[in-house]
Amino acid sequence: MKLSRKDFLRNSAMSVAGIAFGTNAFAANADKTASGTPSINYYKNMKNLKLKNVRLETGFEYFEDEVASTKTDLFSVDIENGKIKNISANTNDPDAVDAKGLLMLPSFKDMHIHLDKTYYGANWQAVKRRKGGVKGMIALEQEIMPELLKNSTFKAEKLIELLQSHGSAFARSHVNIEPTSKLDSLKNLQKALDHKKDGFGAELVAFPQHGVYYTDSVPYLKEAAKMDIEFIGGLDPFSIDGAIEKTMDFTVQLALDNQKGIDIHLHETGDSGVQTIEYLIKKVNENPILKGKTYLSHCFALGKIDQAKQEELAEKLAEAKVGIISTIPFGGLIMPIPTLMNKGVEVMVGNDSIVDHWNTFGSGSVLQKANLAAQLYGYSTELALSRMLSLATAGITPLDDKGNQVWPKAGDNADLVLIDASCSAEAVSRVSEVKSLIYNGKVVY
Repeated sequence: MKLSRKDFLRNSAMSVAGIAFGTNAFAANADKTASGTPSINYYKNMKNLKLKNVRLETGFEYFEDEVASTKTDLFSVDIENGKIKNISANTNDPDAVDAKGLLMLPSFKDMHIHLDKTYYGANWQAVKRRKGGVKGMIALEQEIMPELLKNSTFKAEKLIELLQSHGSAFARSHVNIEPTSKLDSLKNLQKALDHKKDGFGAELVAFPQHGVYYTDSVPYLKEAAKMDIEFIGGLDPFSIDGAIEKTMDFTVQLALDNQKGIDIHLHETGDSGVQTIEYLIKKVNENPILKGKTYLSHCFALGKIDQAKQEELAEKLAEAKVGIISTIPFGGLIMPIPTLMNKGVEVMVGNDSIVDHWNTFGSGSVLQKANLAAQLYGYSTELALSRMLSLATAGITPLDDKGNQVWPKAGDNADLVLIDASCSAEAVSRVSEVKSLIYNGKVVY
């Protein structure tokens, strides 16, 4: 936002992403806009920040043993070297940045997305009529990936900026590793992430979108596993590769050999889907180093089985510390997310596709995903809505189930959003507007 000198002096403040910056906060050598006022780069370049009038949740208020509302108060928050240094009583310090009573929440995390292949940042394209299921989509990708790769770095950067505008400072991105793209999709995305490293963090999944053996992706996966990635991915081992054990054994061993985690796309329902879930649990239990590092994305088989089997598998997943990453909703399928969460399974969400050849409905907001989950499962009370925030933050909530403040604390990473809401419950229910994103102690949106 650019303001004239006259407007700046009249308001005695500059609004940047919804935060009022007092005139005394400006340094003499601040970056300047054409009009002479400090630019957004000034705030982005600041190593330390002092915020005042920050709204934080402090506890729950009860009526007849039910959480009736969320208590909040205004505080000052000092940020130094990417960490929250101190949280103290509110101040009138003229050099502090005025958060104007906005609610501070943990920054959001998109835990399932494909940053490497998108139309976003280019011309709009709707999804074409699908033929041949997932294998038909593989054939389509073999045709279009060479063209997508020509400017995939630029489009990935634009997609990251969209996520930032919705409060996400981190993503787990699956990236195509297959004979058509070879390692180019990975290399192009790594360039984009390097360009955005000061404002965005990521972990990457080497994803054999065209199958491990259906197309010969094995040599490329082995090479990618030695590069800067965190997870080995997979795709429907029975319906694509024709063998659950062969494909899963390869995936698990590759992860073990290279000290990586595992994140498998599992769209299959019916017996093959359930068998894949159970086989992966078995392999993780045989290799405990993979506990807490193994995930099933989508895992639609869980939505197609009866409640007793859902609960049985949820208990086994929790015991093996195998997490589920879901897109919400997905057609007419309702995943048993409450059952999974109640049994202690780590559940996270993501946008998955944002304007690509698979889907065009991804908004970039994981807060919206939390809202959709609350609607689907009837979570409309103050307590239930506040718990749904954990889907947007990959598990972090300001208050625990008993109303004890657990975030923020001194020493926490300074990854946070300032949002126009009175509390977490309202933020989820109303999909409240993100006014500012701070990542690693820096204003990035």
